[in-house]
Amino acid sequence: MAIDVKHLAKLARLRIEDEKLARFEKDMESIVSMVEQLPELTGDASGLDPEHPMKLREDIPGTDKLSRAELLSNAPKTQAGCVVVPKTVE
Repeated sequence: MAIDVKHLAKLARLRIEDEKLARFEKDMESIVSMVEQLPELTGDASGLDPEHPMKLREDIPGTDKLSRAELLSNAPKTQAGCVVVPKTVE
């Protein structure tokens, strides 16, 4: 199976040097051939163990809410009733 790596790189907006194209094409072909050799899944092939099903915890909202004054008393820096945090985005 021939894979046009240059076209795939263009679609993915990747820049691949010409001397590396042959290597990438060989690697892609080996990946595709490996996937073609995978066995087909039939029936309920979810991979879950029916004898030990997962049980999700019940989502219960917390009832122990802090008052605004308690929250602000624990903050390292406050201004105008709000918590001040360091700038992370320029």
